[in-house]
Amino acid sequence: MNLTFDVERLLLPVSVDLQDTLNRVISESGKWTPMIQSVVINFRNSNYSSENGGWHPVEIRLVRLYDQWIFDYITDFAYCGGPYPELVKDVDFNFSSGTASFSYVPELPITSSEVMEFYSMWESNFLSYVEMGVFDEIKVTVD
Repeated sequence: MNLTFDVERLLLPVSVDLQDTLNRVISESGKWTPMIQSVVINFRNSNYSSENGGWHPVEIRLVRLYDQWIFDYITDFAYCGGPYPELVKDVDFNFSSGTASFSYVPELPITSSEVMEFYSMWESNFLSYVEMGVFDEIKVTVD
C-alpha cells in the first residue's frame, strides 16, 4: 500500500518525509483497503494535559481524488481557557478552504509566505516528534 499524493494540489511545502510517514502509519494500522475514500490520522501523547502541557495532539485528514490523495486539513490542538480549559484548534492548515488559522491571529491565505514559512517549521518539528516516539496513541480512521 502506498498513497500517491497529488503534488499539484499541495498548497504548502508538504515534504516527501511527511508523505512517507503517513503512508507508513496507515500501512501499519492494517486498515487499508482499496475502497477507502478518506483517512483521518490522530497523533496523541497520553500525558498531554492542561496542567502539565506536553506535545499537542495532531489530526491529519486525507481524501481520495480519483487515483490520488490530497490533504484536507492538518490541525494541531492545544488546551485553552481559564479554570475549565478546553482542547481547541491551535493551528489549522485547511487545504480545502485555502486558509490557515492560528490562535489569536486572523485567518490567513494558506499560500501566504508567512504561513508557508511557519508550516515548514511546524512540519519539521512534528516529524521530529514522530521520530522520537512521543505520540504513544496513533489512531487511523478510514471511510
